[in-house]
Amino acid sequence: MEFERVRRHAPVRVTDAERRAAVLAAVVDRGGDPHVLFTERAEHLGSHPGQMSFPGGGVEAHDESLEATALREANEEIGLCPEEAEVVGRLDDIRTTSEYAVTPFVGTAPDREYVPSDGEVAEIAVLPVAALTDRGNYESERRDHPHYGDVRLHFFHVDGYTVWGATGRMLVQLLELLTDWEMPPEVDRVVDPDADFPV
Repeated sequence: MEFERVRRHAPVRVTDAERRAAVLAAVVDRGGDPHVLFTERAEHLGSHPGQMSFPGGGVEAHDESLEATALREANEEIGLCPEEAEVVGRLDDIRTTSEYAVTPFVGTAPDREYVPSDGEVAEIAVLPVAALTDRGNYESERRDHPHYGDVRLHFFHVDGYTVWGATGRMLVQLLELLTDWEMPPEVDRVVDPDADFPV
């Protein structure tokens, strides 16, 4: 895992968003093999219910920094103590359809059992990097988004889970920095704006 490339990465920042959030993309060493920790959002949540995401959430007034937001939310959602995580860098900020600017931090976390928050997290999934970078588990499509115009959507299908949406976009950059995986230059298909998502 090329953590030094993450440390050296100069992230693109979004500075004009009214609402901000931060997430933690945590890499877990499981039996000598790198894995990435995801949460499945609870179905009752108002935004992105049931989708796979990185632990994280909106900035609160008492948060000292965006990194503090990501670590606080990881503690609240899965029980990861801030002192257990080692933050090594950050990815580019992204804008989401829920009108947030999200700052993704990259770090490491111990391989132990994590407990999902009853209120926000339905399940925790720790997925192997080897499977996430397997070309047979990846597909993408291009469609005309009502707010963002022409967009490329990424779908990673691993162990019965599908990582897509904003988290899929973050995952593409994470894998390109940490491994020798590269996003295929061509999409698998172009679809109509109202086509069903392949999840």
